[in-house]
Amino acid sequence: MDNDDLPVGRVLGRREALRLLALGGSAALLGCKRAESGAVSGAGGTTLASANGSVAATTTALPGCVVRPELTEGPYYVAQQPQRSDIRGEPGASAFKAGAPLALAFNVSQIGGGQCRPLPGALVDVWQCDAEGVYSGVSDGQMGFDTRNLHFLRGYQTTDASGLARFTTIYPGWYPGRAVHIHFKIRTPAPSQTAGGAPQTYEFTSQLFFDDALSDRVFTRAPYAGKGERDRRNSSDGIYRASNGQLLVAAAPSGDGYDAKFDIGLDLSDAKAGAADGGGGFGGRGPRPGGPRPGGPGGPPPPPRG
Repeated sequence: MDNDDLPVGRVLGRREALRLLALGGSAALLGCKRAESGAVSGAGGTTLASANGSVAATTTALPGCVVRPELTEGPYYVAQQPQRSDIRGEPGASAFKAGAPLALAFNVSQIGGGQCRPLPGALVDVWQCDAEGVYSGVSDGQMGFDTRNLHFLRGYQTTDASGLARFTTIYPGWYPGRAVHIHFKIRTPAPSQTAGGAPQTYEFTSQLFFDDALSDRVFTRAPYAGKGERDRRNSSDGIYRASNGQLLVAAAPSGDGYDAKFDIGLDLSDAKAGAADGGGGFGGRGPRPGGPRPGGPGGPPPPPRG
């Protein structure tokens, strides 16, 4: 497995947990509710275990904004995505990809100094496969598709004054080796600057997962049903397991589709988490520098698709 396909480390360790606790109490670590003043307030019964398994803190309330683990970008990220909220088809086209409608909202907050506040002006990118397990904008010979001139199920939005970014998409399908998921990336100016005085950019990349029982129900419907039984559930997906279950999004029935809202809190002072992700590999971007393409002649086995 190539390093680019490993989780990049936002499962909080003991030292980091204690640092965030010192800033504003346990709610700043795992969750917080936005108070009108912007101060952190708690909600009930969430216990956080540190990296060594010991209990680091127990909040007193259900989280309203949550520090989530960062996960691998995967091989199918494309930097030039269209700015739009409805990503179901090609930009400007009236035809949409078939699938169960999904209204997906990101509720983005900034956590720091014991406070949890809406984060306006952040760029939220999303990208996902269609009901057949195909991504747009990339070429993958092993998976058997070349969609480099297409843009379906990709796009970005800027969070509004309340920290919200909304997308209209479809429930994602599946492809071999991965559980059902949607990729996302959040970028925003960081509070620090480089040595030369240029502003930093905070870049947080992760993935959303869906309840297996819900996916089972969705996949009995067309067009998903024709693909057959998927080969990977959350419990057997290494990337999902690296998230400790914190990236599972609740999707509620709405009409003939689903509504989902995902709360996430970002610590913009964390330079390690906010560093730009490394690229290379699949998705039409050429081989990784310094060696053969994974899965190719003389190369290592291919990593799990992102």
